[in-house]
Formats: sequence, structure tokens, C-alpha cells
Amino acid sequence: MTTTETSVVHELGTLAHRLSHPARTRCVCEPSQVLADRPDGTVVRSGAIVAKAHAADTDREALAARIALADAPQLTGILLPPLTAPGQSLTAPEHQESSGTPRRTGPYELPAPASRPVTLWPFGAPVDPFDPGAAPWAEAAALLARLHRTEPPFRLPPMRGPVKAARAVARMRAALPGEPAVLPVLAGWRALPGWARGAAPAPVQRAGFLCHGDLHLGQLVRHPAPDGPWLLIDVDDAGTGDPAWDLARPAAWYAAGLLAPEDWSAFLDAYRSAGGPAVPAAGDPWPELDVPARALTVQTAALALAKCAAEQRDPDEHEQLMIESCARIATLPPELATVRPS
Repeated sequence: MTTTETSVVHELGTLAHRLSHPARTRCVCEPSQVLADRPDGTVVRSGAIVAKAHAADTDREALAARIALADAPQLTGILLPPLTAPGQSLTAPEHQESSGTPRRTGPYELPAPASRPVTLWPFGAPVDPFDPGAAPWAEAAALLARLHRTEPPFRLPPMRGPVKAARAVARMRAALPGEPAVLPVLAGWRALPGWARGAAPAPVQRAGFLCHGDLHLGQLVRHPAPDGPWLLIDVDDAGTGDPAWDLARPAAWYAAGLLAPEDWSAFLDAYRSAGGPAVPAAGDPWPELDVPARALTVQTAALALAKCAAEQRDPDEHEQLMIESCARIATLPPELATVRPS
């Protein structure tokens, strides 16, 4: 860990610790806990407070709009709302609330040399990775449906899902220049339409929905912890776009054989029961899910290869399944590429 990275973790821990209990209260807190430490997000918890340093190149105005979204009354019970940083209200600059009141301030900023925007959140209990049988697939789907049905409360940037897929492919290319292992993934990537590669706007009829942008089970917490209702977290990629993108990761896992059919059915049935607009209320959902599911398959495979290169190892069984899926989707027409397992 570099000196700057150590400084970021320390700053976040200090900030979260300071907000986790009133001044002059005798401190009996446990040491700060690092929940994640990546260039795109360092997350530190102290007591009931979680502080997140976003990537240094984050668009501050877009982030502020997304934090304001999490704080909007229309999203109560769907998104975990933010907390307030010292001297700052973590809301969007120059966005109008439905009441007409402007919100003009942005995220807290770490001082140089870190210079990274920071947001603060209440701690929520995450999904237990060691209890797959208790994975809240149905709850996640119902939250997504409610999110997708909510009218955006103010102007928002586009959902960042396709951009993240493009970054994953770029990362793979940089990690494995000229390596044959990347060819199936690149073939699957080139077979996607421009909008799914972040190279063109989404089709107009699918572009105006409120989306999370990066749905997986790590994006759910119970708040208040430990047994409050499930809420969606991490709005870094939220915005307007095609709601099918938020169903694409579980769809891709199911198509690759990584998600059990009963879990996929629970997810899809709950989404439909809650009135989600991404797929028809009945019948085959794959015409709507096909392109986003293929894009998430490519993204997952690209990140797997980049990670394997960094760790100097071969892909594991799950990673290899996603890579092989890329080879298949490059040769099949749309709506047939994500072949469901029997």
C-alpha cells in the first residue's frame, strides 16, 4: 500500500470515527475497518458510519447528482440515504427538488495529495457470502422494480453500466496485450451494438428509466443493521438508461450456469410481480435481456482475465465458464446468444 493510499484509509477512518459518536463522548470504539480498498473506491467503517473515497477522476457534479438521488424522498425505502459530511450537505449542485428547492452543494473532498471526493453513509448489514441459500434474490428484484418505476426526480447523468463494461475490456487489453486468451472476449465485445459498449446512446424507448447500473448482491444491505429492510447501496453508476441492464448480471450468470434456475426464477418472478418495466409481465424475457446479458458476460470475463494476469494464475472454474460464454455469444445471433441451461 502506498503512502497516499495509507493516508486515504487514515483520513476516512478519522472522519467516520468523528461522526460515529458525539464530541466529548469517551471513545470505546473498535479500530476502523477497511471494507474495500481499490482505486475506484476505498471504503472504511467506524461504528455506525461508513466513509467512501471515490476515484480521483470522478465527475464531481455527476456524483453529487447521484448522491442527491439517494437522498430524494421518492427513493425512500429503495436506496440507502447518505449522511452529511462536516460543513457539507451531500446533495447535487443546482438540481431542483420536486418541491422546487435548489440543492447546491457537493461531496466532501479529501485534501491533497489524495484529492478524492468522499461520501458518508450509515452502516448496513451486507448479504452473508457464506449463506448462499439466504441470498435475497427476490428482495433485490422487488427493489429494482420499484427503482425502475420511479420517475427521476431531477435531471440525472446516464447510467454508467455500458461505460464500465468498456473500461473492463480496456483493462483486459492493457493487462494482456496481444495474448490469444483475450480473443474470445474481444469477439463477444465486437458483436455487441454500440450502446452496450458505451459508444452510442441507448435506444430512445429504453433510455429514460431510473437504473442502478451495477446490480449484484454486494449492493444490498439491511438498514438499520442487523435486521432492517433490504436497501440498495452504491449509486456511483446510477442514472437513466435501459432497466434491463440491472437484470443483466443475474441473467448472464444463469445463462452461464452460475446461478441456480430456482434463484433466477425467484428473481424474475419477483421483478415481474412488482411491476418492473424491463421485461414483459409474462412470456420470454430474453429479447429484452439478451444484449445487456451478453455485455455483462463480456465484462465479467474481461475483468477475470485482467485479474488472472495481475495474480499470475489461470482462470478458475467460474471464470472459465464466463470466458467460454464469450466464445459462444460471438457466434450466435441476438436472442440466441445467451442460451439458457436446460
